[in-house]
Amino acid sequence: MGFFRFFDLSQPQLNSEFDISFDLTIPQTPLSKPTLSITEQCKPSRIPLEVIMMIMEAAYDEEDIESNKILLRSLALVCRDWSLSAQMLLFRHISLDSESHYRSFAFATDRSSERGRVLGNAVYSMRASLDPNQPGHLSQLNFAEAVTRCQNLHELSIGLYGCVPPGDDVVGSPDTLRMRRPAPSFDEDAIALLRTGPSITTLRFSNWSENRQSITQLLSVWTSLKSLVISGTPPELPSPIFAPFPCALEKLRMNFQTSPSVDFLRWLLHNSGDTLRALEFEREPSTAVLHHLIHSHHHTLTSLSLPSCSRATARVLDKCTSLRNIFVEDAISFPVALKKLSPRVEHIGFGLNKETSMQTVLEAVKINEFLQVVTVNLRNGGKVHRQLPSLKMTCALRGIRLRITDDVRVFRGIVVR
Repeated sequence: MGFFRFFDLSQPQLNSEFDISFDLTIPQTPLSKPTLSITEQCKPSRIPLEVIMMIMEAAYDEEDIESNKILLRSLALVCRDWSLSAQMLLFRHISLDSESHYRSFAFATDRSSERGRVLGNAVYSMRASLDPNQPGHLSQLNFAEAVTRCQNLHELSIGLYGCVPPGDDVVGSPDTLRMRRPAPSFDEDAIALLRTGPSITTLRFSNWSENRQSITQLLSVWTSLKSLVISGTPPELPSPIFAPFPCALEKLRMNFQTSPSVDFLRWLLHNSGDTLRALEFEREPSTAVLHHLIHSHHHTLTSLSLPSCSRATARVLDKCTSLRNIFVEDAISFPVALKKLSPRVEHIGFGLNKETSMQTVLEAVKINEFLQVVTVNLRNGGKVHRQLPSLKMTCALRGIRLRITDDVRVFRGIVVR
């Protein structure tokens, strides 16, 4: 019976007694009233205006004003707090081309309101076009009124256009034809109003008329100028000749088909003998004008920009011992200029085509211990110049910043900065 040995088959004894009791009551606990957890709602805190301005300033691109306008107009719609901050940046650079533009600007900068004063004071630069040929053109008096609303204005750009009889204006007329159009002198009331306005430091004046005295009228207004850019019709000495221009200019940029006279430049720069630092020419000046300016200001010049450089000009460049920046657009004549430069030059810029001799440039990059930046404008096959890779390598080994562009406008923009 080995199989059944695992089980006990005997009958159990039934004489055991058990005491069993049951408690059928249901335990009750005191019922508590349901409670709702109420979370106190906190109002979101506002971002400080200083932080908002810092964010907008960081996003603001001084080189791309149009993109800024799109961004800032969107930011101005976010909330009331953001609106004023965005509008202040929108008003940093203003363009006025018509009476309707002026009316909108005058309404926004009404100085009887705090907001208007804030927006008016936010204007840093203004560009105005005085073109009587355009319907609803901006008048001289309203232009002057707009300037007086901007107490912190530093830079002013003015385009002056001559008048033609109705129907005779031709879109796209060559500059030489446009500059033969007569233009009225600035109104005395407008000049008087401008004198009550801000003390600007930079004036850019493009004269597309035959009025050669308009620039001297404007120069009589501002005695605080540090930078002057003039182009179009070459100016003449005021008649009768009055006291020399009182400003001590630091920068002069010119763009004329025909250079102004040496006498005019003597009058203009009479008080700039110890201050003029930068000379820039977009078009070839006359040899007499260029050599006069270099001889008169060689001891203070630190920056010089030329369309080209003849051997005669190169010979007088060695007088400019303080020169730190030199830019020559012409691809052939730059090596000629480079041989005569001070060894302390820090930034050189030049045009490069497939015929440019690069040996002088490479030697300067290798041995000039003060050189920090090289800017190259590629022209007419310059991209495939056989020594361009050598220039890149030499700059990299020396730790010199190399900037290359094929757009002359970008090249000139670098010069301006």
